[in-house]
Amino acid sequence: MACVKKGLSRQDAHEEIRVLSHQAADNVKKQGKDNDLLERIRRTAFFEPIIPELESLLDARTFVGRAPQQVQKFTTTEVAAALKPYASHIAKAETAALYV
Repeated sequence: MACVKKGLSRQDAHEEIRVLSHQAADNVKKQGKDNDLLERIRRTAFFEPIIPELESLLDARTFVGRAPQQVQKFTTTEVAAALKPYASHIAKAETAALYV
């Protein structure tokens, strides 16, 4: 979407990413190297308009929406209610340690 906002074609952007991702996957699967997709994107002229904002575009927090708040609400209401009958057992629970 950032590419489209900069006037680039969505279809062209998808194709560029598809090609680069296949190259990066080949790098990982066949050559045993690190995934260098981001470096490939940074080196590709097509993506020059979005390079300055690439790091912020990749911030995982921008992809989760309201999920953190929804999980918090779910765990403090429904999960807490489901665990209430077992409160005495939970209070006695100990942490197990496994040593190998």
